Amino acid sequence: MSASDLKKQIELAFEKTQLSADGRPKGPVPVNFGLVVFPGFASLDAFGPIDALTALSLMFPLKLFIIAQTLDPVSTKFQQQSSVGSDFGSSINPTHTFGSPPPLDVLLVPGGMGAADPSIQSAIDFVAKIYPSLKYLITVCNGAGIAARGGVLDGKRATTNKMMWWPETAQREQVKWVAHARWVIDGNIWSSSGVSAGLDAIFAFIAAVYGEEAAEKVSVILEYERHKDSNWDPYAVIHGLPTSEA
Repeated sequence: MSASDLKKQIELAFEKTQLSADGRPKGPVPVNFGLVVFPGFASLDAFGPIDALTALSLMFPLKLFIIAQTLDPVSTKFQQQSSVGSDFGSSINPTHTFGSPPPLDVLLVPGGMGAADPSIQSAIDFVAKIYPSLKYLITVCNGAGIAARGGVLDGKRATTNKMMWWPETAQREQVKWVAHARWVIDGNIWSSSGVSAGLDAIFAFIAAVYGEEAAEKVSVILEYERHKDSNWDPYAVIHGLPTSEA
């Protein structure tokens, strides 16, 4: 394929990402997204939704900010040494600190092995402090535990990782924990089940806020088959979780 033919193919592919006039939301939509990171955060919790939002940024003018305790690189490696001798992980460079965040519309809080570490109290405090100014808060996996420990989820329905359901939900009994759910919406808070569930939650979020056409186009770009039923949760069954809400 010649360079000119390749350019044409790229242009055609880009055209397919553009929304129809009827597919665009009528009012303003969120623009500024923040991602909280801490040592031992889970890659897919963060980058699954971020990848979907990256595709969405082909259709809307979005901005992404990476927020951590300091501006030092933050690794997905859990601080506790691996019992099998593994040294495996990746790192990301923050753009802002918890002490000086940019204006945000949406905050994404991932989970991971590091989410239960007492050393991330600064992340918990940050989520609690900034939540009142947000249009939306999205938690993935045991990132819900971070929001819960900050009191943000008190009195609200939420879900979290199913393998670690009991220790996670015991951290904050004031939350109305929903065991059988791929994701849960309560007001402006979206919480998802474990790890890959963040993808289904972010697609549902995109459909609700930016429109179904945008969500479908993003799913085609990512070649991802969406689970559209928020009650679909085979992992709650696998782990024998109660059907009634806490």
